[in-house]
Amino acid sequence: MSNRKLRLGVNIDHVATIRNARGIRHPDPVRAAGLAVRAGADGITAHLREDRRHISDEDIATLSDVLTVPLNLEMAATDEMLEIALRHKPHAVCLVPEKRQELTTEGGLDVAGQHNRLKPYVDALGQAGCRVSLFIDPDERQLDAAVSLGAPVTELHTGAYCELSGDPQQEELERIRRATAYGHKLGLEMHAGHGLSYETVKPIAEIPELMELNIGHFLIGEAIFHGLETSIVEMRRLMDEARAS
Repeated sequence: MSNRKLRLGVNIDHVATIRNARGIRHPDPVRAAGLAVRAGADGITAHLREDRRHISDEDIATLSDVLTVPLNLEMAATDEMLEIALRHKPHAVCLVPEKRQELTTEGGLDVAGQHNRLKPYVDALGQAGCRVSLFIDPDERQLDAAVSLGAPVTELHTGAYCELSGDPQQEELERIRRATAYGHKLGLEMHAGHGLSYETVKPIAEIPELMELNIGHFLIGEAIFHGLETSIVEMRRLMDEARAS
């Protein structure tokens, strides 16, 4: 199992963040998506937030039309976002928590606590042919709830692991390992992401049950210094090296 290729989804949100700082058309996140694919990305992730602070409705429409790899639309479970997702029918939809005041997604979705509210969204997206994913913390209770909702995929939040160091980081890594193995045993397709960098990606990529990592902010930051394609190629190399070890 450990030699199975680990897919890389590149999140282009923060190309749009830079664009929106001036309120003009550049840099273009759709162009960034094309470069990411050329560099080896297996998919493109974009989060359409309710406040449209980075990715726009037009971005999603264009990406849906031009991408040659799967589009993973991250969104909150709201009627407005559901309508947009059903209009474009992206390959995948990842339901994430969203608070207006947060700088970035701060943790996983409380699937267990919001089961009844989330169920209609999961059902509608699945019936439309979208691969539904739930962004959750590495917790067995949340994984059990994901199964009961009928979502085929979960993405484990790696943000806490990336922000820690020393023994606490190793403890969080072990928590992610246990949760990944547990979710896999339940029949879920297991993904992970948030905050991953060159320094933190390899221990996560070594987890054999993981099928996909979604990485964005770090890659866009590295692109300032080394270019987007070079940064993605290096991330791809580290992931492949970890998976083959």
